[in-house]
Amino acid sequence: MGFHFSEQKVISRCFAYDPTTKCQSAAWVGETSARPKKLRFQESRVKIMFVIFFDWQGIIHKEFVPEGETINAVYYKGVMERLLNRIRRVRLGMCEIGDWFLLHDNAPSHNATIFKQFLAQRKVTMLDHPPYSPDLAPADYFLFRKVKSHLKGRPFDSISDIQKALTSTSNTIAKDDFYKSIQKRYDRANLCVQLEGMYVED
Repeated sequence: MGFHFSEQKVISRCFAYDPTTKCQSAAWVGETSARPKKLRFQESRVKIMFVIFFDWQGIIHKEFVPEGETINAVYYKGVMERLLNRIRRVRLGMCEIGDWFLLHDNAPSHNATIFKQFLAQRKVTMLDHPPYSPDLAPADYFLFRKVKSHLKGRPFDSISDIQKALTSTSNTIAKDDFYKSIQKRYDRANLCVQLEGMYVED
């Protein structure tokens, strides 16, 4: 890779109980066997928000949004300050030469004038993300899908338990998976250009 990314996205829904998908709960039965009965579960109302930044080498910074907090431009500036401090510790060389770019989606807090001014003051280069393009956000087709699939069907007693499970699961993702996700985004972006902006299926 000739350049670095720090990619951010918020998990908007991570529940105390998230039912398994049909594929995850499928079971083989004989032609004459009765189908197993299943209870109908619904998603829990308890949910948390998870903010995570990563590049091709792995996770740089992650944090949980306090319950009841709104992710507006002011709050997001605080998140960015913590990210920059983290980069200075774990990606020192990258930070010193400015060899990285910030890529995130087009949420209002990301596009607010005060936030863009903050980035300009910190000399952070932000890459433009095409609107309505989840197929170009690695976190959507790689990271969150991988993390949340491990949580489906598992009941949790508290928000603290959810946070521990999310942290543990995200820490087990191999470095090579992050590298492949960045390369995959590059390939998908080229395909999107070739298709003149049409949606790209997985």
